[in-house]
Parts: sequence; structure tokens; C-alpha cells
Amino acid sequence: MIALAGVVIALGGCATIRRHSTLETEQVLAAAGFVMKLGDTPEKLANLRAMKPRTLVPQERGGRLYYVYADPEACRCLYVGTESQYQEYQRLVLEQRRADEELMAAQENLNAATLNWGIWDPWPWF
Repeated sequence: MIALAGVVIALGGCATIRRHSTLETEQVLAAAGFVMKLGDTPEKLANLRAMKPRTLVPQERGGRLYYVYADPEACRCLYVGTESQYQEYQRLVLEQRRADEELMAAQENLNAATLNWGIWDPWPWF
């Protein structure tokens, strides 16, 4: 019974992380100029569910290349963008990754600066 509860909690945590990641991706897509199209009919929802979920996929239509991102679960929508919007998306993702890395480095430096090694002597323990 306890093991089952642990599995349910773990799966719920994975779903929460996936929803958060999906929301972040969709915010960046929107910031890059992708257009959100709602799956507001049964046909559109069925089409969304047939697509690879939460993956940016190139698609050709009318001789032009587009990028589509299907979210059949959270927003029940499709994001569509052009090559230039895809390039902007890539730029924003890289910018966010750099900002995240800088924040992590700053936090690590702060943690290292606040650690008082002297109170943990004698060193090393092993």
C-alpha cells in the first residue's frame, strides 16, 4: 500500500515537471512569434492527438517550411511558426539556458562563500 502511494506521488511529480516544462516551452514559442491555434473542434483535437506531442516538428505546406508544436493535453493547441520565428525561438532558448547557467554559478559561488570549512575540521574525513 505504501509502495503504491510512492509510485502515485512519483508519477504525479513527473506530470507536474512535464506541465511546467511544457508551459515554459509554450511561453518561449509565443515570445518568438509562434501563433497558437486552439484545438476547438473534435477534428482538431483528434489531429492534435495524432501528432507527436510537445515536440517542435518541421512541416511543409504550400512550398513553405513551418514549425509546429502540438500540445494535446495542457492547452489543447498547436503552435505554428515560420523559419524566422523558429530561429528566434532557438535564440531565446539559448539565452534562457545561459541565464540559468549564470544563476546556478552565482548560487554555487554564494554557497561556497558561506561554507565555513574551519568548523568542520579535522579535514579530510576519509
